[in-house]
Amino acid sequence: MSSIGTQFLNFKVHHSQYSDIDPKTTLKGSASGKTIFLSGASRGIGQATAVAFAQAGAEAIYITARSEKALEETKTKIKEANPKTRCAYMVCDVTDANQVKAAIEDCVTQFGSIDVADANAGYLDKWTKIGESDISSWWLSWEINLKGAYYVVRYAIPHLIESARKHSAKGSSGGHLILISSVGAQLLTPGASDYQTSKHAVNRLCEFVNVDHGEDGIKCFAIHPGGVPTALGKNMPEAMHAFLVDQPELAAGFIVWLCSGKADWATGRYLSSNWDVHELLQMKDEIIKDDLLVNRLRTKG
Repeated sequence: MSSIGTQFLNFKVHHSQYSDIDPKTTLKGSASGKTIFLSGASRGIGQATAVAFAQAGAEAIYITARSEKALEETKTKIKEANPKTRCAYMVCDVTDANQVKAAIEDCVTQFGSIDVADANAGYLDKWTKIGESDISSWWLSWEINLKGAYYVVRYAIPHLIESARKHSAKGSSGGHLILISSVGAQLLTPGASDYQTSKHAVNRLCEFVNVDHGEDGIKCFAIHPGGVPTALGKNMPEAMHAFLVDQPELAAGFIVWLCSGKADWATGRYLSSNWDVHELLQMKDEIIKDDLLVNRLRTKG
């Protein structure tokens, strides 16, 4: 999937973490003093992201998922990565507004703030044509991928605004919001109507967060995490498994890089973890001038 994901810009392609986005070296200390809230953090990309923020010096990390056992495993990995990083968790179904609200409130109660919120929880069922699709499963893609992301956005926004103000006063960057999208949001693949339309909507949600709250200091990004061979990714047709060549640490490092403030100018946009960040920065002026990496209907005339 990563080779597909890089077709939109002619950037150098990465499949694993590299120096510019390494939380153990280049980005070490970039998350110092920050509290991170992560949904879907029990395994795969979410777990790797939690570990990366710990490596980058996060003050505290609050993780949620539906499995307490898996959350305990992630908590252990966080403590191994950085014994100084505080960690707490709550079992949470992101499709339940009350559970998401309770988790965010508990995070603030325990750690005092939220500086980064990452809506990582996702769902992808076996691909099938619309006329043969399972109605409950089709809609569950939207429930988890979009509604779940919206709930995190809705309840985290006030705390992220406060973070943005606090960090701005200190000359640093806060108030970052990460929405996990997919290159599928830009594609039209037979049988993938539920997943790809829900991820396309995630991109648009990201744009609306920027329109509604950019002036409040919120920096929101919709990211393609790469083609990672997670349980979710392997629900794609077997012929597409050849594209699952990326390590979860790639997206994790890219997210930490985004939340370091180095790409605040790109808020409200779709970005791919596979893209080389040095080359992305070099394209900054063109991206802003031509309003690139957003969903638009293009017509002639």
